[in-house]
Amino acid sequence: MNGNPLYSSIALAVASALMLPVPVAMLSGWTPPWTRKRQAGMRLRAYGLLCLYALMPLNGIPRIAGASDETVTACMNLGFVFPAAAAALFLLAERKDSGARAAGHTEPREG
Repeated sequence: MNGNPLYSSIALAVASALMLPVPVAMLSGWTPPWTRKRQAGMRLRAYGLLCLYALMPLNGIPRIAGASDETVTACMNLGFVFPAAAAALFLLAERKDSGARAAGHTEPREG
Protein backbone atom coordinates (compact mmCIF):
# COMPACT_ATOMS: atom_id res chain seq x y z
CA MET A 1 0.00 0.00 0.00
CA ASN A 2 2.83 2.41 0.80
CA GLY A 3 4.69 1.96 -2.47
CA ASN A 4 8.06 3.51 -3.13
CA PRO A 5 8.79 6.39 -0.70
CA LEU A 6 10.74 8.17 -3.43
CA TYR A 7 7.55 8.78 -5.41
CA SER A 8 5.76 10.18 -2.37
CA SER A 9 8.76 12.40 -1.61
CA ILE A 10 8.82 13.76 -5.14
CA ALA A 11 5.06 14.38 -5.11
CA LEU A 12 5.31 16.17 -1.76
CA ALA A 13 8.21 18.34 -2.98
CA VAL A 14 6.41 19.27 -6.21
CA ALA A 15 3.16 20.04 -4.38
CA SER A 16 5.04 22.17 -1.86
CA ALA A 17 6.79 24.10 -4.61
CA LEU A 18 3.63 24.65 -6.67
CA MET A 19 0.79 24.91 -4.17
CA LEU A 20 2.28 26.48 -1.06
CA PRO A 21 3.67 29.86 -2.26
CA VAL A 22 0.37 31.32 -3.49
CA PRO A 23 -1.70 30.97 -0.28
CA VAL A 24 1.26 32.05 1.87
CA ALA A 25 1.70 35.14 -0.30
CA MET A 26 -2.04 35.81 -0.15
CA LEU A 27 -1.96 35.65 3.65
CA SER A 28 0.92 38.12 3.69
CA GLY A 29 -1.08 40.65 1.67
CA TRP A 30 -0.37 39.88 -1.98
CA THR A 31 -3.40 39.79 -4.27
CA PRO A 32 -3.31 37.72 -7.47
CA PRO A 33 -4.08 39.85 -10.55
CA TRP A 34 -7.12 37.76 -11.50
CA THR A 35 -8.80 38.42 -8.13
CA ARG A 36 -8.24 42.16 -7.77
CA LYS A 37 -12.01 42.83 -7.89
CA ARG A 38 -12.79 40.18 -5.24
CA GLN A 39 -10.64 41.08 -2.26
CA ALA A 40 -13.13 40.71 0.58
CA GLY A 41 -12.66 36.95 0.86
CA MET A 42 -8.95 36.68 0.08
CA ARG A 43 -7.97 35.33 3.49
CA LEU A 44 -10.70 32.68 3.28
CA ARG A 45 -9.49 31.66 -0.19
CA ALA A 46 -5.92 31.37 1.10
CA TYR A 47 -7.05 29.11 3.94
CA GLY A 48 -9.03 27.04 1.43
CA LEU A 49 -5.93 26.57 -0.70
CA LEU A 50 -3.98 25.56 2.40
CA CYS A 51 -6.66 22.97 3.13
CA LEU A 52 -6.17 21.53 -0.34
CA TYR A 53 -2.40 21.52 0.17
CA ALA A 54 -2.81 19.72 3.51
CA LEU A 55 -3.83 16.60 1.60
CA MET A 56 -0.31 16.12 0.28
CA PRO A 57 1.58 15.90 3.60
CA LEU A 58 -1.30 14.03 5.18
CA ASN A 59 -1.11 11.30 2.56
CA GLY A 60 2.60 11.50 1.76
CA ILE A 61 4.35 11.61 5.12
CA PRO A 62 2.97 8.29 6.46
CA ARG A 63 3.99 6.60 3.20
CA ILE A 64 7.47 8.14 3.31
CA ALA A 65 7.87 7.08 6.94
CA GLY A 66 6.83 3.51 6.13
CA ALA A 67 3.85 3.59 8.47
CA SER A 68 1.53 0.62 8.83
CA ASP A 69 -1.32 0.05 6.42
CA GLU A 70 -3.83 1.01 9.13
CA THR A 71 -2.11 4.37 9.67
CA VAL A 72 -1.98 5.09 5.94
CA THR A 73 -5.66 4.19 5.60
CA ALA A 74 -6.60 6.37 8.58
CA CYS A 75 -4.73 9.32 7.06
CA MET A 76 -6.40 8.74 3.72
CA ASN A 77 -9.80 8.70 5.41
CA LEU A 78 -8.99 11.88 7.33
CA GLY A 79 -8.10 13.43 3.98
CA PHE A 80 -11.79 13.63 3.06
CA VAL A 81 -12.25 16.40 5.62
CA PHE A 82 -9.89 18.86 3.95
CA PRO A 83 -11.57 19.18 0.52
CA ALA A 84 -14.90 19.64 2.30
CA ALA A 85 -13.38 22.37 4.47
CA ALA A 86 -11.82 23.98 1.39
CA ALA A 87 -15.16 23.97 -0.44
CA ALA A 88 -16.85 25.57 2.57
CA LEU A 89 -14.14 28.24 2.77
CA PHE A 90 -14.42 28.98 -0.95
CA LEU A 91 -18.19 29.33 -0.66
CA LEU A 92 -17.82 31.63 2.36
CA ALA A 93 -15.30 33.73 0.43
CA GLU A 94 -17.69 34.06 -2.50
CA ARG A 95 -20.51 35.01 -0.16
CA LYS A 96 -18.34 37.64 1.49
CA ASP A 97 -17.35 39.04 -1.90
CA SER A 98 -20.96 39.25 -3.07
CA GLY A 99 -21.90 41.02 0.17
CA ALA A 100 -19.10 43.53 -0.35
CA ARG A 101 -20.23 44.16 -3.94
CA ALA A 102 -23.84 44.63 -2.83
CA ALA A 103 -22.76 47.14 -0.21
CA GLY A 104 -20.77 49.04 -2.81
CA HIS A 105 -17.35 48.33 -1.38
CA THR A 106 -14.85 47.48 -4.06
CA GLU A 107 -11.71 46.82 -2.04
CA PRO A 108 -12.39 45.89 1.59
CA ARG A 109 -9.52 44.22 3.41
CA GLU A 110 -9.71 41.68 6.19
CA GLY A 111 -7.79 42.44 9.33
